[in-house]
Amino acid sequence: MTKKEIAERNIGMTFDFIRQVVENPALAKSIADGAEIDFIDKDMPVRGKEAKKGRRVARYKVEHVFEPVER
Repeated sequence: MTKKEIAERNIGMTFDFIRQVVENPALAKSIADGAEIDFIDKDMPVRGKEAKKGRRVARYKVEHVFEPVER
């Protein structure tokens, strides 16, 4: 996958996520203030609970809908 394809996929996932949050505002409450959102492809293994250089990260596994990944 080229960098352009990865960027296009990530942009598409972001807009899909925003649409889902608009439809289900409770999803936004699962994101801590100031957290970085990390989208995980449905076929990728979920990484451990390691911090990303001290930042808060809200992880979402991407399938047909976005679902929070337990921390």
